[in-house]
Amino acid sequence: MTALLTRDNESVRPDPVDALRPPNDREATLLGRGMPTDRLRGWIVTLVLTLIGGIVRIQNLGTPTDKGTPVFDEKHYVPQAWQMLRNGGYEDNYGYELIVHPPLAKHLIAIGEWLFGYNAWGWRIMPALAGTLIVLLTIRIARRLTRSTLLGAVAGILVISDGVLHLQSRMGMLDIFIALFVLAAFACVLCDRDQVRRRLAVAVREGWINESRFGPKLGFRWWRFAGGLMIGLTFGVKWSALYYIAAFGLLTVFFDVAARRAAGVQRPWAGTLRRDVLPALWAIVVIPILVYLACYWAWFASETATDRNYVAIKDIDPGFWAWMPPALRSLGDYSMNVLDFHANLVTPKDKPHPWESKPWTWPMGLRPMLYAYAGGTEATGCGESTCVRATMLIGTPAMWWLALPMLGWSLWRSFFRADWRYAAVLVGYFAGYLPWFTNLDRQMYYFYATPLAPFLVLGLTLILGQILGSAKRGFERRGTGLLVVALYVGLVVANFAWLWPILNGNAITNEHWNAELWLPSWK
Repeated sequence: MTALLTRDNESVRPDPVDALRPPNDREATLLGRGMPTDRLRGWIVTLVLTLIGGIVRIQNLGTPTDKGTPVFDEKHYVPQAWQMLRNGGYEDNYGYELIVHPPLAKHLIAIGEWLFGYNAWGWRIMPALAGTLIVLLTIRIARRLTRSTLLGAVAGILVISDGVLHLQSRMGMLDIFIALFVLAAFACVLCDRDQVRRRLAVAVREGWINESRFGPKLGFRWWRFAGGLMIGLTFGVKWSALYYIAAFGLLTVFFDVAARRAAGVQRPWAGTLRRDVLPALWAIVVIPILVYLACYWAWFASETATDRNYVAIKDIDPGFWAWMPPALRSLGDYSMNVLDFHANLVTPKDKPHPWESKPWTWPMGLRPMLYAYAGGTEATGCGESTCVRATMLIGTPAMWWLALPMLGWSLWRSFFRADWRYAAVLVGYFAGYLPWFTNLDRQMYYFYATPLAPFLVLGLTLILGQILGSAKRGFERRGTGLLVVALYVGLVVANFAWLWPILNGNAITNEHWNAELWLPSWK
């Protein structure tokens, strides 16, 4: 699609003849290194690895269950999704009183239950599809960041081999959907960055970049709009999307400032504030709020949904909010009750949860989660009289144990080498991580780290790209780099294969089970 820019009073399309001229320095800086030209091969690699990832996620999806019922936190969301399916999209079980998250992910789980029934395949097929799409997105994002189809494929293999994403893709829970929509929003932000720089390159080439000291208007930015939609879908799953609204909103602003500065705009900061910030607020803030409200469509349309008529039942004085429709006021009060629930969801000091963990343990996966366990006569199939069938959420150590070095190197590259790629990955990682330090008394579990996993993979892939090196550095250097990358990827795959029995609940001997538990904190 030909980019359309606007001066203050007219629209301008690039001249096809100008496209044949060599770029000047500013234009070359804006455009940077182009995307790989092997588009067909890139998509073949993407689709093949996505298919492999889907097969890995879906195989034996019906295991484990608790005698045919959901396991762990599936026990909250799976029946709520089934209730939505029965009611036409909303929950109405007042006795349960644990409806503490927005409805979108439960709507998605309900689709699977509608297709396959109230069984493990039914409540897990949509998470498995979400996990498969994460493979596709990770490959395409890594390819865009590194401008390498090979490194995109490396990222795809790594993300398939991550234990956290693998198991969360096989559970009827919410967090895999957060990881999917956040990653999709991140992809849109990166595409928007490239589109903005291409549009500014047109103004540079045609010589009217400084007709205004603030730079040109950039027209409607569809990728930024799409990013807002994706953040809105994240918001419709859990409120943690609020942090991504702030993080990705600021990221787009800094991308715009950097692009205008590279284009030679006289006042890049003022130009961004004048030309870009208000549209960004609309796309990254207002659109997600509207999408969030739209996720409650069935709740608004009902009369019996949980707390649908809360303000009337409680006879709450609207005060300043009298201008607002009662349904919106009920949703607001209901949301405040949910916020109070989460704020006070603390661990009893005399009875802590055996698998609770705090966020400082998450980057290296030091305290995993046991989702299901059967031993003794309840577990068979290992070839001995007593077996173990355990399902444990654990990140593949060959990747997660490198999280701190990855973060350290990324910070160094961001601040001392101005490498925007590492900075962008850090924004995505820390937006899902740092907010958990604001209330350390709250109950927390390792599965909250699920959205971190794709950004861990992307950060490792950037580092592997530097180890691989450029083809211009010579055959021997490139060959050595390729050997190191291949050995590391092989190590990750082997590590994932070793963890396979406890990620999937396969029958193993007691000796094998103990051999899987590498650290005392894993027990």
